[in-house]
Parts: sequence; C-alpha cells; structure tokens
Amino acid sequence: MKYEVVVLGGGPAGLAAAIEAKKNGIKEILIIERDNELGGILQQCIHNGFGLHEFKEELTGPEYAQRFIDQMAEEGIEYKLNTMVLDISGDKKIQAINSVDGYMEIEAEAIILAMGCRERTRGAIAIPGDRPSGIFTAGTAQRFVNMEGYMVGKKVIILGSGDIGLIMARRMTLEGAKVEAVVELMPYSGGLTRNIVQCLEDYDIPLLLSHTVTNVKGDGRLERVTVAKVDENRKPIPGTEVNYDVDTLLLSVGLIPENDLSRNAGIVLDKRTSGPVVNESMETSIEGIFACGNVVHVHDLVDFVSAESRRAGINAAKYIKNEIKRNEEFVEIDGTNGISYTVPQKFRKENVETGLEIFMRVREVFKDVRLEVRCEDEVIMSLKKAHMAPGEMEKIMIPKVFMDKIKTNKIEVTIKR
Repeated sequence: MKYEVVVLGGGPAGLAAAIEAKKNGIKEILIIERDNELGGILQQCIHNGFGLHEFKEELTGPEYAQRFIDQMAEEGIEYKLNTMVLDISGDKKIQAINSVDGYMEIEAEAIILAMGCRERTRGAIAIPGDRPSGIFTAGTAQRFVNMEGYMVGKKVIILGSGDIGLIMARRMTLEGAKVEAVVELMPYSGGLTRNIVQCLEDYDIPLLLSHTVTNVKGDGRLERVTVAKVDENRKPIPGTEVNYDVDTLLLSVGLIPENDLSRNAGIVLDKRTSGPVVNESMETSIEGIFACGNVVHVHDLVDFVSAESRRAGINAAKYIKNEIKRNEEFVEIDGTNGISYTVPQKFRKENVETGLEIFMRVREVFKDVRLEVRCEDEVIMSLKKAHMAPGEMEKIMIPKVFMDKIKTNKIEVTIKR
C-alpha cells in the first residue's frame, strides 16, 4: 500500500492537516484512526465554546468535528477506522493492523503525526492510600457521562484545575452530583480564566489553590479523600489536613503528548513539551515526517490546533512537491526568564513567507510585563502583556520584514519586568 501522505490520527489535528494537504494538490491521502469514529476527543466534549476563532461562532465539540468531517468527505479523502499503528520507521514505512485488512505495511512519501495526547494517571503522580474504585481521570469520566451514559459518582473531589477538570466540575454538578472542591497544587489555576468563571464561580464550587490530595481511603469504593495545604516547595503542611467524605476522585493533573511512535521512529523529542522538536514547517527531525496539534504540545483551544495543523498539511504537500528550501542553517529559539518552552524550537529564515508565529507558555503568573524577542543585545520585537499565566498559551508573530534583524543562529524569547 502506497500513499503520498499518511496522517496518523483522525482527530481535529489530523482532519485539518489532511484537508489542507488535499487542497494543496496531494491526491493520495490516508487517515488512520484507532477509534471507531473520526473527530477524536471532540466527540465527548458536548459543551460549547469551540470554533470562535475558526468559524466565528460557538459550537459544541461534535459540531466542530463534523465541520471538518464534512470537508474531508467533500475532498474524498480515504480513511481507516479501528486501525492501530504498530510502528513507523525513519524511511516512512508504517506497520498497522485492523480486523478487516489484517496486518498492513504502508509506504508514505510524507507522514503527519496527529496522535493527540493522553492524561496523567494516579500512578504518574503517586497519590498514597488505598486502591478503591471511584478514581478516574477527568477525561475518562467525561466519556462515561457524555457518551456511555454512566454516572461516575455522587460526591466528588477534583484534583487539578486543568480545563478538563474545570469543565467536569460543571458537568458533574449539572448531572446532580455534589462537587465538594477543585484542589490545585500550584498557587494559580492551570485552566483558562473563562472556565474558572463559567464552571466554578457560577456554581459556587470552591477552588483550593496551593492544596493537594495526601491520602485516599476506601474499602472497595472510595470513601474519604484527605486534602492538605502545601508550602512554597509544594510539600504538604502537617496539621492542615481536611477529610472529605466522597465516593469519587477525578484527576485533571496534566496531559502528555502521545509520542511512543515518534520515539520508536527516532524522532528527537523536546524534554520540556514531551513532543517532537519541530521547525517552521512543523517538520520533525526526520525529513518528511511532520507533526501537529497536541502531539507537539498541549493547546488550550482546538481552533489553534486546526490552524497549526493546516500549516503541517501545507508543508507536507510542499515537501512532496520539493518546494521546501533545504538550507540546514537553522536559527534556534530559546525561551528564558520565565518562558518554559517555544514551538517551533528552530526555523530557517528563507522558509518564512509572511511571518513566523511562535507559541509559548510561561512558568508563573506575570502582570504588566513586556514579551521580548531578542537577537544578542538587540530587541527585535516587544509586546506589552497585562497578564500571562501558565494555563493560557501565548503567541507572538515575527513579521517577514524583521528576519533581516536576525544576524546569528539563535534568538531569545524572554520576559522583561
């Protein structure tokens, strides 16, 4: 089996990338999806708030996904559902399996990685205590409630204030459960401000910052969760423990890009994002393998995923048509003084057409600062920022005309107080 472009993942990233590749002249495209339907995680996100940037209207997750599924159908793009990719190689050969075709070897001229991300579990954060039922990741609980029709519990504590945890606090409340509190280890929330307001404050659900779960108790089913304050080193403070009699603990403690396949293929990963190192074309360290969406870094909004994925689709098409300039003189992007990472991590000036968009996250809350792009001692760009927080992704656009100011092979994105 041979294709020009093979997209791994049929969620919002994979759909947008495949559609854009088709619009840019690529005929033989295959999307491989391991679930039994396209749309990815959006199918269980039945709340609204999607599409404000992409479609200028407010949609639910399934509605947003359907827009792209319809576009894909119009373009006549081939896809395989219930298909598991076993391995990919550096020479762009894919091993996959399903119950209809059996074992398949697929050759691609270009591969786009769009596998999304997965949730951190209780084991990843080592919560002590018993091992009763009633402990779920927030995304698993969301699927049970929204798609499978199961109510996961009646009295709930949520650990972690990421967006999924905040949204599930509201969802559980609407389903009749009592959410005792959302507990957050850090002194700030990990979610969008709008979700804190709409999902917690509107329903009088307490947000306990600088707190964590220190113990769980239960014989068969969860019965009690112990919550304690933490100090500046995030260590529990003795004597501050409070017990909550609950039957359910939901974990919203971070997302990890799904990169087992990338690692096996020998793609260089960024330790800060846990995703591939990419350049201005969304191309990984292996020529002809591109990546986009949450497999690269975790996004706040699916609208940003779609925009980034279109860029990957366009550049995969350019790669096949040999239109990407192959000068290997990259300019490295370094995030300093409160910037935790940047995407892309490097770029070639000659491939920047209108401007270079750099996405980043900060390590702490900043107020009334300047976001600067510097080359040695020269400030290339500077933006005033009234507020920046780790839960909200930041971006800066360096116009093409500013590329001449970059005289070395490294620029720095930094925060100036």
